[in-house]
Amino acid sequence: MTIPATPLHATVPDSAAGRRFDAVLAELFPDFSRSRLAAWIKSGDALLDGREVRPRDPVRGGEAVTLNAALEVQTHSEPEDIALDVLYEDEHVIVINKPAGLVVHPGAGNPAGTLVNALLHRDASLNTLPRAGIVHRLDKDTSGVMVVARTLPAHTALIEQLSSREVHRQYVAVVLGSLVSGGTADAPIDRHPRDRIRMAVREDGRDAVTHFRLRERFRAHTLLECRLETGRTHQIRVHMAHLKHPIVGDPLYGGPLKLPKGATEELIATLRGFKRQALHAETLEFSHPVTGEPVRCTAPVPQDLRDLVRALHDDTVAAAERER
Repeated sequence: MTIPATPLHATVPDSAAGRRFDAVLAELFPDFSRSRLAAWIKSGDALLDGREVRPRDPVRGGEAVTLNAALEVQTHSEPEDIALDVLYEDEHVIVINKPAGLVVHPGAGNPAGTLVNALLHRDASLNTLPRAGIVHRLDKDTSGVMVVARTLPAHTALIEQLSSREVHRQYVAVVLGSLVSGGTADAPIDRHPRDRIRMAVREDGRDAVTHFRLRERFRAHTLLECRLETGRTHQIRVHMAHLKHPIVGDPLYGGPLKLPKGATEELIATLRGFKRQALHAETLEFSHPVTGEPVRCTAPVPQDLRDLVRALHDDTVAAAERER
């Protein structure tokens, strides 16, 4: 299914004489990706003086360019009336606070009931965008802030910001072990060589950098603030496990439950009852894809994670009082 669009027009500048048509087209219409523009050239939807040309054909300068930017349906999932916690919204982007337990994309075992289904119910036009406008993801059991593009130009601009590491992504996490200082995990990540569900630190992996600092130390745990410099799959979870400080409750990288010696009843119950990774995407800051103005959104720490931090704090206080 194709959704018609109003033709776009531009004129090739004289200074572009002799250059390839595809390169000039990318400069004239920077809101669209080069791959999409190349596809429109090949399909005859990008015309030079009313003629179909090849991507490599040179321009003379002064020609009229017509771009019939017809958008095809990219996402075929069904809309579902699933409530969304919207932190910011305009005609270009939606920023949401994703709850833990909500899968982002439909897939094997999760054909419906996902964030994509919820977004399509809120805005049916998102079906013309790759992945319904989602430009980055959170794991099912990670909560927090996400940005979604509502137009193709916004999608392209946000992808470019993420690729150039211009998006500020800040998380909070509770990890095992009482750290004495913050630091940086700079270790490449790729698919685990044997377990395809897991990621792992690998010498031949893609570069991955996570900065972290202490927010609060407990007897046997630490509340961290983590900032992503890159955005690899499971990055914070893999990096903290690699540093021997896995995230509490992490089913893939956390290992067996460990209780501090003499833990309070409340802490024991809270740790045993915490069934997801204690990881929350707290703050997201990016440049608005149209205005360029900074957009900063913060998602409140969810109740289950607040309860965990409180139990760890109270246990640490109780242990200190016992030692007096």
